[in-house]
Amino acid sequence: MRIARFVVDAEPQYGLIEGEPDAPDQDLEVVVLHGDPFFQGIQPTTTRHRLTDVRLVAPIIPRSKIVGVGRNWADHASELGNKVPDSPQFFLKPNTSVVGPGEPVTLPSWTEQVSYEAELAVVIGTICKDVPAERVDDVVFGYTVGNDLTARDAQKADLQWARAKGFDGACPLGPWIETGLKSADTEDLGIRMELDGELVQDGRTADMVFGVREIVSTVSQAFTLLPGDVILTGTPAGVGLVEAGQRTEATVEGIGTLATLYRR
Repeated sequence: MRIARFVVDAEPQYGLIEGEPDAPDQDLEVVVLHGDPFFQGIQPTTTRHRLTDVRLVAPIIPRSKIVGVGRNWADHASELGNKVPDSPQFFLKPNTSVVGPGEPVTLPSWTEQVSYEAELAVVIGTICKDVPAERVDDVVFGYTVGNDLTARDAQKADLQWARAKGFDGACPLGPWIETGLKSADTEDLGIRMELDGELVQDGRTADMVFGVREIVSTVSQAFTLLPGDVILTGTPAGVGLVEAGQRTEATVEGIGTLATLYRR
């Protein structure tokens, strides 16, 4: 199932996207859900809208945290002159960094080097700690597409990555959460990024250094994970800079495409 958050008149609501996976937006419908599916389960109502009549927003605003995994693709680590780590390396993004599909990101005035990173994002569904790798599917609500925006100049200059990775708008998520995937399904998914229609990243999750099971299990050893927490699993080679007026489209096979616009 594809779970989205959307606005039609006032406050954001959750909805279930119905229609063929590859169907155009005009052929998709949103079935309104009762309450918050993270705490009340997936309860469809009788109200529905055409997808083109609503505005999608970020499918989740984490109540707690976004955990990023650094240097999880050997080719990406190499292109930035870094070694592949022996264990998953983590950083945090605040929930204020989240924006939804199609929403503009204002590039900060203090950086001239913001880069895109298309990523598979894991959305946690239940409170958990010290999760064994074989039980990861029990704690995952679903998967979405992430764009781990990074201010490269600040990343090099600062002692920590908080500013470089956590500025407002640095974590586009969407367009929805796919709940039908299991961790085994994520072992070989295509990840692509287009910049103004030109393919700039093209990888497969089979090339990740650490897979979803190991990542979630290791993150849970360090942090108690809460419903709605998001884990970004890393990006393939091909990262580059964005400028005001440009548009990126990050696609993860089996989930969907996340568009992001940039402005000053």
